[in-house]
Amino acid sequence: MDIVLIRHPAVALDAGVCYGHSDVALAQRAEISSTALALKLATLQVPAPRVLISSPLTRCSALAVELANDFGCVVSHDDRLKEMNFGDWEAQRWDDIDRELLDDWATNFEHARAHGGESVAQFVERVRSWLGAFVQTRELSPAYVVTHAGVMRAIASIVLDVPLERCLRWSLDTTGIVCLRRNDETQQWSLVRWNA
Repeated sequence: MDIVLIRHPAVALDAGVCYGHSDVALAQRAEISSTALALKLATLQVPAPRVLISSPLTRCSALAVELANDFGCVVSHDDRLKEMNFGDWEAQRWDDIDRELLDDWATNFEHARAHGGESVAQFVERVRSWLGAFVQTRELSPAYVVTHAGVMRAIASIVLDVPLERCLRWSLDTTGIVCLRRNDETQQWSLVRWNA
């Protein structure tokens, strides 16, 4: 089973703004990113998708629709593929968020919810729920999943059995590609590409 995770393109927001669950526009038209991605995927010799799955947020779904047109498949959306919900911190500059609250979050990274949104543990369980359901649909491989950096890192953490804190240090560009492969006999996952 192959899963090709694709991070959404750059968004039309200034750097340093928290926009997890917020639905924000792309910085450029989705078809521009789709054309570049299709070329990159072909160059990397990534097999065409049998299915395209996307976060419903515009920054992902707009790209997914264009890719589906390019590859002649249908897009399905799943709320579990949304980025983490940062509650009251959404659409705020990270520099404007109370430093004490950020420090409290860092101290209890997995369970703190100072922002009133999801804890990291809740977010990871949501992503794990999607992944568990997806793995049952082996006939959908290879699948392209257009989603967010946090979701991609959570999936990598789960399948590779690597602490999420470690995955957070791995660079992941907008439109970055992560390829994961599962051996259906051993049920072991391997990382084929990171941030291609």
